[in-house]
Amino acid sequence: MPRLLFLLSLFALLMSTAFVAPHAATQEEKKDYLTENEADKIRDATLPPDRIRLFVSFADDRLKKFQYELARTTPEGRRAEILNSLLNAYSGCMDDAADQIALAREKQIDIRGPLKMMQSKGKEFLETLQKLDKGGPEYDTYKETLQDAIEGTKDALADADNAAKELTPAPVRRKPS
Repeated sequence: MPRLLFLLSLFALLMSTAFVAPHAATQEEKKDYLTENEADKIRDATLPPDRIRLFVSFADDRLKKFQYELARTTPEGRRAEILNSLLNAYSGCMDDAADQIALAREKQIDIRGPLKMMQSKGKEFLETLQKLDKGGPEYDTYKETLQDAIEGTKDALADADNAAKELTPAPVRRKPS
């Protein structure tokens, strides 16, 4: 009887992990600031250049949503929470884009195009964030998160600039003589 009880409890334990483990694996893949659709796009993009473009576009989206929410005349009840979560999501996207730069460099993948895009958009983002850092309505509720976003953007831009400097120039084809 004790052996049967042991086997039944072992079976129950194995069955519970069979249902929990796959769910835990999918949770790890999805960043908490990405929608299901965005997470699918990231998983479908197999190469770092594609992922860099996606993360920068998601960061752009979060920053635009932040500006929209800040300009609303009838704010939501959880406004401070919404503003801070949008800035945190923006920062996460920029950090992940920078991580993809490191991965591409490690795997020696050409990322010239995405780097240029990240550098130009990153400078726009930085200008926008620095303007927001001059104060405004409810500034104190998101000040720290905004300053973190500014620092994260500067770090991501520095990573992009360093990677651009280290990239070897594209080969020049010579015309046959």
